[in-house]
Amino acid sequence: MTLIKICGITSEKVALETAAAGADFIGIVFAESPREIAPEVAQKITSALKANITNAKSVGVFVNMSSQVLNQIAAQYGLDFVQLSGDENLEYCKSLTCPFIKAFHLSDVASVETAMIKIQEIQRTLLDKNVLFLLDTAAPDKYGGTGSTFNWELALPITRQHPVIIAGGLNPENVGEAIKTLQPWGVDVSSGVETNGVKDMKKIVKLIEAVRQTDAM
Repeated sequence: MTLIKICGITSEKVALETAAAGADFIGIVFAESPREIAPEVAQKITSALKANITNAKSVGVFVNMSSQVLNQIAAQYGLDFVQLSGDENLEYCKSLTCPFIKAFHLSDVASVETAMIKIQEIQRTLLDKNVLFLLDTAAPDKYGGTGSTFNWELALPITRQHPVIIAGGLNPENVGEAIKTLQPWGVDVSSGVETNGVKDMKKIVKLIEAVRQTDAM
């Protein structure tokens, strides 16, 4: 079964509705972004997910933040995972005290080769850590949230060898094709389930249904 991460959740209400609809991960953004939320909102979301005994895990999304500060935030707000969407290196990953998702941004064959080397290095070195990997679209001066897909064929060498989450421009209409092409461990969607920059529960439900229908084929 393909796991589903809905990212950029900005309220407790939408977090709980998204979890109830069947999402496996609720992404909350701590990095500079239109979807960045205040610490007190993050606290409400993580507390609500745990209080309502949902199956969804919280994921805090960070970009190049001090690992010491990140560890403190993860512990303080009860994050289940942190997502590293910046230029964090192996030494940085070693210093983390919680499960993490490391994102890599793809644009061409060279970027795929670089991502493959780094993924293998992390897996080989950090055997004692709970680590996942995410492939996103590369864009100048952006670390995510581009709303654009990358050439999925590029990612095949990685998805054939490693369980990864696919992000970048996914929506209810194309997520099935992405899953058929790459057979990823999971998918990550943000702008593809929004209307005018706001999370749209109808689109979230439609996306989750599309994923499950594809899984059933």
